[in-house]
Amino acid sequence: MSGTDKVFAGSIPKLYETHLVPLIFAPYAADLAKRLGSRRVSRVLEVAAGTGVATRALASALPDGVSIVATDLNQAMLDQAAAVGTRRAVEWKQADAQQLPFADGTFDAVVCQFGVMFFPDRAAGMAEAFRVLRPGGRFLVSVWDRLEDNPVPRITHETVATFFASDAPQFYTVPFSMHEPSILQGLLEGAGFTDIVWQRLDGAGTSPSAHEAALGLIEGNPIYLSIMERQPAALRAIKAAVATNVAAALGDNPVRCPLRMVLFTARRPG
Repeated sequence: MSGTDKVFAGSIPKLYETHLVPLIFAPYAADLAKRLGSRRVSRVLEVAAGTGVATRALASALPDGVSIVATDLNQAMLDQAAAVGTRRAVEWKQADAQQLPFADGTFDAVVCQFGVMFFPDRAAGMAEAFRVLRPGGRFLVSVWDRLEDNPVPRITHETVATFFASDAPQFYTVPFSMHEPSILQGLLEGAGFTDIVWQRLDGAGTSPSAHEAALGLIEGNPIYLSIMERQPAALRAIKAAVATNVAAALGDNPVRCPLRMVLFTARRPG
């Protein structure tokens, strides 16, 4: 990951992996791996790999002979990913998606699941993906659709705001800031990609309980740090309110979480 993701540290990576990944990330990781598995590739790069949910899916879906390199700006997230492990060996490497440490034309495919929204220089990230792809190589990149179309993050964002008279944490606006397809379409075109296709994909995640969902939604990402900077005494009440509101909207034991994202595929000409 890049830029603001440097704050994915401390206890956050483990809570992110344990409680947030099954709730919102795992369903789309499996879909991404299946799509790439239908293509003939020998070397794959993942950027903004986080704690490795898509990496694990790729390692299971792709033939053992396919080399997978998974990168993230944040070493703590990669350490958590490596601790969970994969079905077979992959290479974990700390790297900035905006300045990748690989030669031109190194990979047959590059994938990025829900990471580009955090890049301080999104155009640079797209240009780097283009550069490290071989001619004819494919780029698969996903972003979240509107916050309004993803109930659990929306409920969390709105609930947290009720605890702050001003300067409420805005973390949840960032992951959903690229829902308009023309934004990423323009970035891909600007980097030189062709054959750009996008589609909205509905999905669903789960959590054993609203309490566990709230733990991931509040302590499994940098909104936790924002809360602790502003109102640390309110942390327990915020988590309880999020759990109550999520359960009221989506049930409990388990929570079923409707999701919607936008997936892009693009090709480097040649």
